[in-house]
Amino acid sequence: MPEAPTMPAFDVDGVRIHYTDDGAGPPVVLVHGLTSSAERNWRRPGVVDALVAAGRRVIAIDCRGHGESDKPHDPAAYAGTRFGDDVIALMDHLGIETADLAGYSMGGMIATSLLARRPELFRRVIIAGVGDWVLRAGDGVLRGVEAPVRGGRLRRAAGAWLMRGIARRMGNDPDALAAIAQAPRQPLDVAKLARVTSPVLLLVGRSDRGAGTPTRLAAAIPGARIEKVPGSHITAVIDPAFRRAIVEFLAS
Repeated sequence: MPEAPTMPAFDVDGVRIHYTDDGAGPPVVLVHGLTSSAERNWRRPGVVDALVAAGRRVIAIDCRGHGESDKPHDPAAYAGTRFGDDVIALMDHLGIETADLAGYSMGGMIATSLLARRPELFRRVIIAGVGDWVLRAGDGVLRGVEAPVRGGRLRRAAGAWLMRGIARRMGNDPDALAAIAQAPRQPLDVAKLARVTSPVLLLVGRSDRGAGTPTRLAAAIPGARIEKVPGSHITAVIDPAFRRAIVEFLAS
């Protein structure tokens, strides 16, 4: 597999945000999950290459606190709608007026929030690895990270052991994860999803117990459909059916 190119970057309120930009054609923006990155969530599983081969321009963001982007330790840097605002800022930076959008897990929550707030920006939207819980908590579920990493001290509970392993394998900054978990965020305005006219695909792994079958989320978004692919929350993204579903939906 070819190495990822050197990542370009731009500043948002003093935070350096990195991204990849591959291919040519109608743009699609990819947003990764918590503790992941553009490289791990989209490039290594072959999603970027598949979309480029399908004639798309593919922009994959490293969210603040992740990957090559800056990792502030101040919760204020992650407050409100900053994750989604960074996606909009990236589109503005690249001069992209409208794009397709795909997000996985945390990225799916960000995509759902953007769909509610700024539906006019997105032609087609894929919300992947997300369950009905996004309707209850918006992106506030990230507070679940706080327990094992609060204050930069990894606790000795099972959750702490898990987070330590994730941090080591994926190059995460525990203090940044704690700041993300502690940051106040804007709840999802579910009622605004009813005005969405863009085609929406809810893509989940058949064995993803966290996402389950997002039937209530599908009901909240006019015309949204659910598609299941093999795998769990961790393994679905590497299954060929996952990238095939993305390419086919965006081309339909």
